[in-house]
Amino acid sequence: MFAFLNTLAKGGVVMIPLGICSLAALTVLIERIVILRRSSAESGTLMASIRACVAKGDLPGALEKAQASSGPVASVLAHGLRATLMGLNPQQAMDEEGLAQLPILQRRLVVLDTVVAIAPLLGLLGTVIGMIASFHILAIAGTENPGGITAGIAEALITTATGLIIAIFALVGFNWCQEKVRSIGTDMERRAVQLASWLVQIEKKDQAEIEKENEAKVASYQAL
Repeated sequence: MFAFLNTLAKGGVVMIPLGICSLAALTVLIERIVILRRSSAESGTLMASIRACVAKGDLPGALEKAQASSGPVASVLAHGLRATLMGLNPQQAMDEEGLAQLPILQRRLVVLDTVVAIAPLLGLLGTVIGMIASFHILAIAGTENPGGITAGIAEALITTATGLIIAIFALVGFNWCQEKVRSIGTDMERRAVQLASWLVQIEKKDQAEIEKENEAKVASYQAL
């Protein structure tokens, strides 16, 4: 362990911002993994309970079940049910909430994206600094101090390797998070379409019952 830290220390001053980049990427990645895994929980059970309520015409009960659940899918469904009860357009309400949830899911991913871009550049900067130091020693001492020359080259190689490792690590995490966000977004859209379809069916059923009652009233009047 000490040997590894000693090797990193030989990378020079550029290792400090590289270390900051690695800590930032690791912190954001852990936080996003926890949030995104929680947000991507299976929504099938929730949809089944909401559908049972909607089928009975119990929209307030469906809304309570949606509000009792956490996650972006439940929030989208809750907005759609609330809009229906208020006489508004449920599809528009769900679309707006879905758009509002996406930035929340993507929060702080810009940190990973920045680390992916900046870590190799910092490694390249360390390479340049190390090579400058090597040529400086070579100019002063000539070939009489090969240790100083190789130390500068080692510094260049250590920073380059470290920058690439951090960038690769951050890129893998960033792509995983992006895929999770895309998957959750697709799930929100799919569940919103399902709920909208159920609500349309209920509306058609209610309209048919109203028309049937009106026809019965007309028939009773005609009979008189």
